[in-house]
Amino acid sequence: MVHRTASDRGYAGRAAGVAIACLGLAGCAGSDDITGAFAAPPAAYASASPAPARPAPMRQPAQARPVAAASAPAGHPDMTPAALARDEANFSRCIAALEPKARAAGVSAAGFRRYTAGLKPDMGIMDKLQTQPEFSRTAGDYVEMLVSETRIRKGREAMAQNAAVFAEVERRYGVDRYVVAAIWGIETNYGSARGSYSVIEATGTLACVGRRKAYFRDEFVAALRIVDRGDIPESHLRGSWAGAFGLTQFMPTAFQRDAVDFDGDGHRNVVDSVADAMGSTANKLKRGGWQAGRSWGYEVVLPARFDYLLADKNIRKPMREWAALGIRRPEGRPMPPGGETAYLLLPAGAKGPAFLMTDNFKAILSYNPADAYALAIGHLADRLRGGGPFVQPWPEQRALSRNERSELQKRLASRGYDVGPHDGAIGAQTRAAVRDYQVAAGLPPDGMASGEVLDSLRGGS
Repeated sequence: MVHRTASDRGYAGRAAGVAIACLGLAGCAGSDDITGAFAAPPAAYASASPAPARPAPMRQPAQARPVAAASAPAGHPDMTPAALARDEANFSRCIAALEPKARAAGVSAAGFRRYTAGLKPDMGIMDKLQTQPEFSRTAGDYVEMLVSETRIRKGREAMAQNAAVFAEVERRYGVDRYVVAAIWGIETNYGSARGSYSVIEATGTLACVGRRKAYFRDEFVAALRIVDRGDIPESHLRGSWAGAFGLTQFMPTAFQRDAVDFDGDGHRNVVDSVADAMGSTANKLKRGGWQAGRSWGYEVVLPARFDYLLADKNIRKPMREWAALGIRRPEGRPMPPGGETAYLLLPAGAKGPAFLMTDNFKAILSYNPADAYALAIGHLADRLRGGGPFVQPWPEQRALSRNERSELQKRLASRGYDVGPHDGAIGAQTRAAVRDYQVAAGLPPDGMASGEVLDSLRGGS
C-alpha cells in the first residue's frame, strides 16, 4: 500500500476514552468507540448497523467515573416540551397513519388493530432519549469489565447446558461457537438482563414522539410483523427502551433480516429459544463475513522504534509482512499463516496491548461497530475456550470526558489542524489531526485523543 501522511488517512489510530451511552437496561451502543466517540451515533439509530450493543449494566470499576453530559442534541426542535406535548396529543393519529405502511409490510388488518388498540406512548422514554448519561472508560476498563471471571464461568456453564445446540450452530454456519456464546454473554449476561419494556410500545412511542420518528417507524412496523406472524408472543416481546430484545438483543428490523428458526418449531423465537437465538446470531455473523476456521485476531508485541503510522485500519498486510516488520506474538507463540491479512489495532495507544485483526474481527463489528465491544467479544470467546488473559497489561490511563475531548479539538483547531466539528466525538479527522500533532510534538503518533495529548496541548508544547 502507498504510504500517506497522517492527515490523508481515514483511520489514523485510536483514542484513549471509551464513552458509553446506555440505551436502556441492557443497552449500550456506539461506533468506533476507541476513538472516544462510543456514544455517537447510538447503533440503535444507525441504519447500517441494526444490532446495537447491549452489555448488561454492571458495577463500574473504581477508575471509571461517570461524566455529566448529554449525548442528545441540545435544543432539538422535536424535543422541546411543546413539541413533545404535541406529539403525545397526536399519538393515536400517528399510529393510525402507519397502518398502510404496516399492511404493505405484511401485517394483517386484524393484527394491526389488535396490537395498536389502546396503545399509549411511554413518555418516560423521552427522558432516556434526551438525557443519556455519558460514562467514560478506557478501552482496558471496558474490556476487563465485560470479560470478568463470573461471566467466563457462567458462559462455560451455559455452553455445557446447550452443547448440542452450539455444536450444530457451528457446523451449519461455520461460525466459532465461542464467539456466539460471547455475544450472548455480553449482550444479556446469558439471558438475565434482557430489558422489560414492551417492544411494541417502545418502538411505537419512538415512531411518533421525539426526534427519531423516521428511523423507528420501520422498527415499529417490524415489531408488529413479528407478533402478527406468530414468531414471538406479544407478551414475550420485551426488551430495552430502544426496542432491542431477545437473548442476543436484536432490533426488530435486524430480526426480520437475520433471525432463523433453528429449532424447527415453525417460529423464529430469539426470546424463548436458545437454539433460535444462537442460530440467528451465527447467521448474522456469517452474513457479516465470518470465515470458518479463522480467529478474530491475535495479540502481538511490537518491536522497539515501531512506526505507529502503520496502526491504521486502512493498512492491511499479510501476516508474513507484519512479521518482517518485527511483530511477534507473545510468549513465543507461532504467528498465523503468512498469507492471512490483518490490520494493526492499538486500543490503548502505544503504551498498551497491540492486536492484528482479521476479517473475522470485521464480522464481529457487523454485529456492533465498536472496537472495544468487538475486542471484548473476541477476548471473552477465547477465555471461554480456555485461553488466558492478555499478556500485555493495560496501561494506567484516564478517559477523557466529552468536554475534554471537545477542548482537545478546539486546541488542535486553534493550531491550524482540521479536526471537524468540536463536538467531543473523535472521528477520523480528529484522529488524523491528533496524529499530525503527535508527530510535531515528538510524541508516539498513535492517534489517541488521550490525556497526554490534551496535557501537551494545554502546556503549549
